Amino acid sequence: MKQARAELQHTLNLLLDEKQEDLRQFRELVLNETPDQRRQSGLTWYPLAIQSEDTGIGGKPVLTLERMARKGQNHRFQAGSVAAMFSLESKQEPLAGVVTRVKEDTLLLSVYQDEIPDWVYDEKIGLDLYFDERSYREMEFAMKAVLEAENNRLAELREICMGQKTPEFEQNGPVPNWENLNPSQASAVMQILTARDLALVHGPPGTGKTTTLMQAIRLTLKTEKQVLACAPSNAAADLLTEKLAEMGIEVVRLGHPARISDSLEAQLLDAKIKNHPSAKDLKQMQRQGREMREQALKFKRNFGREERENRKNLLSEVKELRKTVREMEKFIVEDVLNQARVLVTTLVGAASETLRDRRFSTVFIDEAAQGLEPACWIPIRKADRVVLAGDHCQLPPTIKSQKAAREGLEATLFEKCINRWPEAATMLQIQYRMHPKIMGFSSRWFYNNELQAHGSVQNAFLFAENESERNNAPLEFIDTAGCGYMDEQDTETLSQFNPEEGRALLRRLNLLLEQAPGGAEFRIGVITPYRAQVKFLLEELPKYEFLAAAQSLIDIQTVDSFQGQERDVIAISMVRSNEEGQIGFLSDTRRMNVAMTRAKRKLILVGDSATLGGNPFYQAFLEYCEEMDAYQSAWEWME
Repeated sequence: MKQARAELQHTLNLLLDEKQEDLRQFRELVLNETPDQRRQSGLTWYPLAIQSEDTGIGGKPVLTLERMARKGQNHRFQAGSVAAMFSLESKQEPLAGVVTRVKEDTLLLSVYQDEIPDWVYDEKIGLDLYFDERSYREMEFAMKAVLEAENNRLAELREICMGQKTPEFEQNGPVPNWENLNPSQASAVMQILTARDLALVHGPPGTGKTTTLMQAIRLTLKTEKQVLACAPSNAAADLLTEKLAEMGIEVVRLGHPARISDSLEAQLLDAKIKNHPSAKDLKQMQRQGREMREQALKFKRNFGREERENRKNLLSEVKELRKTVREMEKFIVEDVLNQARVLVTTLVGAASETLRDRRFSTVFIDEAAQGLEPACWIPIRKADRVVLAGDHCQLPPTIKSQKAAREGLEATLFEKCINRWPEAATMLQIQYRMHPKIMGFSSRWFYNNELQAHGSVQNAFLFAENESERNNAPLEFIDTAGCGYMDEQDTETLSQFNPEEGRALLRRLNLLLEQAPGGAEFRIGVITPYRAQVKFLLEELPKYEFLAAAQSLIDIQTVDSFQGQERDVIAISMVRSNEEGQIGFLSDTRRMNVAMTRAKRKLILVGDSATLGGNPFYQAFLEYCEEMDAYQSAWEWME
């Protein structure tokens, strides 16, 4: 027990380091600038006018704000941003909230407080992008609760996850032959159904992790009334919601509408509240409250005593009415949630007031290898058992403090559990995305050579031609060694780029499109670790005839943006080429695993073997390319 608590305390300390570094970077970006500098860089709107006030979920006010200067200028406010209203005339505590919609020079701000303070209406006001401490506060609170847990289920789960107590499973017979599940997927589902404490699903790229999780949730609901499903990001939580809804399962997506995909409107808590039988009565009371408040605000403090008394009485009535509104809304929310079979939210969203008093027999956490450990403990606190699904051989969580990452914050709860309790984990072994030659190296290096290509991708070539044709070869490594294509550093962003290597990649893709059989259409993803190279490639691409014509089918982004996605063709610009053998971001081989496994039918990499070969991972990859007859020199692609 002491050992578990010591490790958790260390993780909590690292989280506090991460918070301080995040705050430092935010201050460097925003707080150290003057108000005029912030306005110039789009971080501040000032002066500001309030166009209207409405009431949102939970009785929270929603303000429509309009900037009155620098109209039409670019800015950094977007739906989901945390922002705070301020006064230049007095040192009032900023009024923080979430931006729910932005249109030209107006935006909607859903504030955190129940009441709008008077200074907002009486003084010269502005709006700043704001540092969001709430996520850190919820993670810190969860970690302290786990540390302090005694003689309860949370304390037991803590000891299991920290390696101090063995997870238990019920006795089970042969694994059923479930329709649409391969043997390893079926084993993973059986592991989940029989787990009393903890089950782990290790899902390498293209192996159907989400499909497996959906079936496990469906079968769990045969014995449980409701489950909680979480993911680290809104995009991953949206995907869970979408898949559950497609299966006909009654699902409610919790979270701020500004951060949720528009396509999931029907599953949003807000939408279900609006369609509730009592919604009309609620709306009428909200309207009455707004009208009374507007009437009260017409009375100014410097009017007579009678006007001040009227203002006071009206605001008192508004307060009582809002109390009634909150009670009715609480009833509606509880009714909606009680009818749902699955509640979906982000990890931090599981700390919302909506879920405060709810417990679940099972919590499912998807993409658990991308979530910080403190964030994972937020939903685990509400559960009797936990299912973690992910792949620790792909992208880790984003951490801003190098010190915190180096000292252990990058190690996720999923990674710790799978190392401690391999018997509680099932690795999905059959992948449905990639040609075997694309899959082969990742299978060797990351997955103990246990990945198998499904029959549907065994002959997944780009064109219906012979595999020996170069354009149809699933794998190509174009070596720039000796070409003099040296990496450079952008003086403003300090990001790396390599113009000549970028042009070589674009020439190769342009020829691929030029020589494609008539009528062939395929999507291309261009991936590079460096934003400066992304910028260069985007600017350069229109200069190539066939690439320009197919621009709508081409995406150019960093590795992180492609996580969870796939393309027919993936082309990777490695960028680094220097005499010192410095490879920078490329040393994070998990990111390269993500990049290479986005390709379905063809993977092209352009890089300098002399620079890359000093790293064991890339040396092994170069040898694999030689073995697969996939190696060629960039001299063939020079102009």
